[in-house]
Amino acid sequence: MTFLDTGRVRLHVQRLTPTGGGPARATVVLLHGLLTDSLASYYFTVAPAFAAAGLDVVMYDHRGHGRSGRPASGYGLDAFTDDLEAVLTGVGVPGPVHLVGNSYGGTVAFSYAQRRPERVASLVVVESEPATAAWAVKLAGLLERVRHAMSTDEEAALDWIAAHHGGHTARLARSAGRLVRDTTIARDVPAGPVLDDARIRAIRCPVLALYGADSDLAAQAPRLRSLLPRCTTELLPGLRHSVLVEAPGLVRDAVLDWVTRHAPPPETAPKAVAAGAEVGSR
Repeated sequence: MTFLDTGRVRLHVQRLTPTGGGPARATVVLLHGLLTDSLASYYFTVAPAFAAAGLDVVMYDHRGHGRSGRPASGYGLDAFTDDLEAVLTGVGVPGPVHLVGNSYGGTVAFSYAQRRPERVASLVVVESEPATAAWAVKLAGLLERVRHAMSTDEEAALDWIAAHHGGHTARLARSAGRLVRDTTIARDVPAGPVLDDARIRAIRCPVLALYGADSDLAAQAPRLRSLLPRCTTELLPGLRHSVLVEAPGLVRDAVLDWVTRHAPPPETAPKAVAAGAEVGSR
């Protein structure tokens, strides 16, 4: 287990280098979602397949999530974007990377691509959207509902989640409830910076956006195509928001095909450092 101390927060980072050794074809950085998510969602689904396909894989727990530090405050989108920059610097990734973001992880990826276009080779976002004014209103309502439910009758809320979604999800929800109740995340995330249409249009790298066909977010597909000059969208039949969990094989294949088409030739691909290399304090 490796930890990176950014000076603001201690982040849990995992890196998988290409199976069998040799130079990496490209580097993919995997960004997970908000509250009940962590890097484990990738580690136990698509990450090993990416390494087996010759990719350098970097993933980490967002601040407040998984094994990363949980500060009392400081959860604006800029802070998550700063953390991504710190991880790329800390692990020594030399060239442009392919960012793969699930849900809120995709929102962080959009923000980083707008801030540091020279560092991003492409984006793959799963059930995600850029941070806009409408997004902020939606997130504020969602986070407030979670905060209220976990503050007024946590056990009843967890019993309902366990009955409808299973015990594992209820355990994740308990941790998410503590995060919302004990930190300023519910206030900070919606209050963070948003992107207007002009800033979204400034994202020039190739973008692949995957949505469950039955998800509310599927309506984002035509909007993204109209704003982003190099955007491809795919709607996955029969799926809603939990695309990564319910159809990891589809996500794996889509990302591998996408990165293969947008990676540099093998002789110019950056070399990966050894797996498990120390990037910070333990």
